[in-house]
Amino acid sequence: MLVVMRHDATDAHLRDVVQAIETLGYEARPIPGSLRTAVGIVGNDGRIDATRLSSLDGVREVIHITKPYRRVSREWRADDTVVALPGGLSIGGHDIPIIAGPCAVESEEQIHDVARLVRAAGGSILRGGAFKPRTSPYSFQGLGKDALRWLRHAADETGLLVITEVMDPESAELVEAHSDIIQIGARNMQNFSLLRRVGRLSRPILLKRGIAATITEWLLSAEYLMNEGNEQIVLCERGIRSFDQTTRNVLDLAAIPATRQLTHLPVIADPSHGTGDRDLVIPMARAAIAAGADGVMVEVHPHPDQALSDGAQSLYPKQLDQLMRDLEPMAAAVGRRIVTPAATLS
Repeated sequence: MLVVMRHDATDAHLRDVVQAIETLGYEARPIPGSLRTAVGIVGNDGRIDATRLSSLDGVREVIHITKPYRRVSREWRADDTVVALPGGLSIGGHDIPIIAGPCAVESEEQIHDVARLVRAAGGSILRGGAFKPRTSPYSFQGLGKDALRWLRHAADETGLLVITEVMDPESAELVEAHSDIIQIGARNMQNFSLLRRVGRLSRPILLKRGIAATITEWLLSAEYLMNEGNEQIVLCERGIRSFDQTTRNVLDLAAIPATRQLTHLPVIADPSHGTGDRDLVIPMARAAIAAGADGVMVEVHPHPDQALSDGAQSLYPKQLDQLMRDLEPMAAAVGRRIVTPAATLS
């Protein structure tokens, strides 16, 4: 980190900056220049609050030289993290798993029907919301404990794994008991009390990018999880908000390779939320695999026109079959393969 002084900063201003840095427990090294002086901070471990220095008299700006996150960065670990899952499945290695299921668990019959069609199509992980964070308080909020129980039973019956979202610290252990992967949704990406609580759980975590979050903010949220001891983290690009209303969100495909350059954590894509239009899901899923995604998460429903949430972006069963057929050659083209339950369960 560099603290750049104003051109009219006095010696007293410089001394105050040096003293403030040393008070924080770091070494300050003034670097005189022809127009202004900068102060380098030696030993910065990423925990310095830049606002404590930028507000001092005579300071022009504070420049971050290293990344504000540490443990999730490539500088901390050069090799890719491979998140191990039950049954020999993994995210982040050669194999690419497909996560599919309804936005919400609506009934026991519905989630069992979806589990069977996901398994038949070749998906490996069943998704479904038991607790739903909705923009409107009048929208369907999920069926809670019953939905978790039905989701777990449907997955066990079909040999699939379960991913479902946790909404608050109080329900963390309940969600953990019924899932193989715990999802933190876009709206909770910066719910720091939730991040700390989930980071202490033993299950792998899927962290969705917030609807207006930068990549740095996304990775800092992952840092919260990792600092609590859980290093089994999967990042999910699910689209960011835009001025254009043609699609629900903008699926930021460039974020996939860009994020993988910055972090060792695996990155998957959610083209369902990223587009909001079922007819766009398949082409964007293909593009995500080509861009280097370590997995794809899509929504599917036996009767999308009757879905209680996200029906417009949910695939019909035949479309899920088509998705799987389309992704196999795309994965092969980038030297990987789509993993199926048959290949995972022996």
